[in-house]
Amino acid sequence: MAVIEIYTTRLCPFCIRAKSLLRSKGVEFTEIAVDTNMELRREMTERSCGRSTVPQIFINDESIGGSDDLAALEREGRLDDLLAAQPGE
Repeated sequence: MAVIEIYTTRLCPFCIRAKSLLRSKGVEFTEIAVDTNMELRREMTERSCGRSTVPQIFINDESIGGSDDLAALEREGRLDDLLAAQPGE
């Protein structure tokens, strides 16, 4: 199973949508709240090549992007394969 990390803020509707999609897939993920932690926000921005909006989603340490990007992967039928991949595959 893939390692999934999602940087979020509490009241972000896009974060809520992305987490809902991941939950509907039955996968576990690590949520990293950046509401009040500037160091984590900087980490997120660095890992995502300058993207500063939330959510920022990583699957097996690969930047997926935000909620719309995650939904696009689902529509294209590619999300399940990413979620099933082992780290390093």
